[in-house]
Formats: sequence, C-alpha cells, structure tokens
Amino acid sequence: MPRLQCLLPRWLIQPDTRTLLEHHALVIEGERIHAIVPAGEARRQWPDADEIHLPDHALLPGLINLHCHAAMTLLRGYADDLALMDWLQNHIWPAESRHVSDEFVFDGTQLAITELIAGGVTCTNDMYFHHDAVARAALDANYRMVVGCSILEFPTPYASNADSYLRRALACRDQFAGENLVSFTLAPHAPYTVSDDTFRRVITLADELGMGIHCHIHETRDEIEGSLKEHGVRPLERLSRLGLLGSQLVAAHMVHVTDTEMALLAKQGVHVAHNPASNLKLASGLAPVAAMQRAGINVGIGTDGAASNNKLDLFADLRMAALIAKVADANPTALPAWEALQMATCNGAAALGMGDRIGSLRTGLQADVIAVNLTASGTQPCYDPVSQLVYAADRSQVSDVWIAGRHVYADHQHTGTFAGRAMQAAQRWQARIASNRTA
Repeated sequence: MPRLQCLLPRWLIQPDTRTLLEHHALVIEGERIHAIVPAGEARRQWPDADEIHLPDHALLPGLINLHCHAAMTLLRGYADDLALMDWLQNHIWPAESRHVSDEFVFDGTQLAITELIAGGVTCTNDMYFHHDAVARAALDANYRMVVGCSILEFPTPYASNADSYLRRALACRDQFAGENLVSFTLAPHAPYTVSDDTFRRVITLADELGMGIHCHIHETRDEIEGSLKEHGVRPLERLSRLGLLGSQLVAAHMVHVTDTEMALLAKQGVHVAHNPASNLKLASGLAPVAAMQRAGINVGIGTDGAASNNKLDLFADLRMAALIAKVADANPTALPAWEALQMATCNGAAALGMGDRIGSLRTGLQADVIAVNLTASGTQPCYDPVSQLVYAADRSQVSDVWIAGRHVYADHQHTGTFAGRAMQAAQRWQARIASNRTA
C-alpha cells in the first residue's frame, strides 16, 4: 500500500462549489483524494502519513489547458506579429513540413510539459501530429494529456489525406487504450481545412467510439467570410447541418459569434475553449465570454500553442480572460474571480467529459492538485485568496504539483528527469531550425 500524503495548506479551494476552507488537510492515497478534513482531525486519524506543510499556500485543483499545440513550443518566437493566415501559410506550415517528426513532437511536447507543470497546469487538451509521440512524452513525464489527433484534407509529412490521418488516429488510440493519464480525441483542424465528407466520418467515428471532438471554429472574420463565399453559410451553420454540434465537441476560439449562434451552442451542449492571449496576439478579436456564459455555454480557457501566445502560462491567461470579459461586456462585474477560476478548472474538466475525475478537490477524485504560495509581495495583503489567484498571482508562485497523486513538482523543482532532457533538446532544435530557416 502506498504511504498516505497529508497536505496541510492555509486555504483549500473547491471551485465547483465555490467553497473556501481554512486549515483543512487533503489526504492522498495512491492516485486519489482519500479525505478532506480539518487539519487536527487528519493528524489524529492518520498519524503516520507523510505531512507536507504549506502554511502560506492556497491548495486548488490543477489547472486545465483546454486548447494547446504542445509540440509547437519548439517554434516559440519563430514567426511573430503576423496575421493568422500569413502566419500559418507562409511561416508555420512550411517550417512544420521541414521539421515535424516523431522526435520533434516528443521533444516539443516535453518542453511544453516542463513549462505547464511549473505553471500549475496538470491536464492539457492538445491538437497536433505524431500522436503516439505526444502520448509517450506525457506518460514519461507523468502528465495528464488529452491527445487531439489532427485531421486535414491536404498532405503533410505525417499523413497523405484525411483517410490516413483518421487511420493513424485510431491506431494510436488503440495502442494506448487503458492508460490513466492519456486519452484521445478526433481533431478536425478547422472548417476551412476539412471537407463535409470528412466531418461526417469524424462524427460517425466519435459516436461509435465515444470519442470527443476538438476543432478550431470561428477564430477570425476571414474564416467566416470564406465560408459564406464557398458554402453560402457561416461555419457554425454548416457544422450544425452536418451534425457536428453536441456535448462531445470542444470548439476552440469562437471569437466571432452572434446571439443566435450562442443560443445554438448552448442548446447543443457545445463547450468553448477561450484563448485570450492568442486571440489578442493574432488580432482575432474579443470573444464574448460573459455573454456565452449567460447563454448557458460551458467555457474553459486555453493557451493555444507557444508559437502564437508565446507562453503556456494559464495563470496569465486566467487573469487576461477575466479582464477582457469586462471590457467586451462593458461591465466590471462580468466574469468575477470565482467564475474565472472555474473556467480554468472544473469547466475544463466538464468540457473533456472528465468532471467525475479531475477539476475539483473532492474525495474519490484523481489527486491533480497544486499549491500556490501567496506570501509574495505581489499577493499581499491577502484579504481574498481566490481574488489574489485570479488577479494578482504569478505562475512562479506555484510551489508544488501533484498529478494522479504523484508529487511531480516539489518546492519549485521538477522531481522527474524529463525536464532536464527537454531543455537540452530545445537547444538542439533551436540550432537545427535556425540553420534551415528560409523566412
């Protein structure tokens, strides 16, 4: 039997119920939360447990990154200050065609995980190629990863057409069946890169296999105008006619959306991954997040890839999401701190169909837990720890991280060896990519 871990923080935060407890213990047994009780009671019941004292810390669920391209961390800063389609077509896609491989994806994903864990993110909903490399990188780092299997119509070095993307996706899903930390979704890239026939196949497979779907939708005005010209309707209407909209879908971005479309998303149970930093950097626009939530849409937060953010800092994006929502809604009370924290935790878990496993601190759930030290000058005085976490805290204040009960980040240090290897690999890739750069 594994030894019990008894975490003793100043504050314990349960976002799903908006509960703030003081001087309570969280007891971990194996992969799961065994108990949450007053600190004194924990010491009496489990006197032999390994005690971890966190006297000035807030303990909360690990953050959930609802939209990311982890391996693209190796292209951080490669092509900045460009419009989305220029960035993609003239810079990112050509670079990917030259460099993306199993090795690139494994190393880039582990570099991303190194950054994500240190910033308190314990689960990422990813979308990229070489899905087995993404899964292996996550398992090697003891990281929780939802592997989004990209699907396109056009060839890349990974696959030649939509059929081959789908075959490789299903083969990888079978290869890693039964893994606790790794699961798979089908990820048709976007309406402008995927045909009606392929979307229909994705829907059929997702229904048959119980898989989620992850797709960029309504990211830019150009996307919408292109759909009107080619299909005669906006992308969301086209996808609705095809039957894509449902509770299995995580729609990334959804920046440009009407009241009618929001009502449709809510009715169909679609989840939205809001990416505030990427939306700003690519000038995609301000997503109406507060209006979405009023309409009844479940909204989580994503970083997008480091090639378009340029960092995988969910604490920064959490704060940004709360502030942008107030401006977009012309309402300072829009998206208050508790709701913003829910977006980064239990909302993300619900979007991934994992609300019964992660996203909050409750007995029986997987022990995906982070500790944030609030003694820094930037978070003092601390009248309200939830407010401080959303509006003032920095990711550098994350001191400890547990994923499935394993203490993967202790006192600001990774406990595994993967992080050092990832940093060395990043230097090798920088030299290789820079030497072959054509733009």
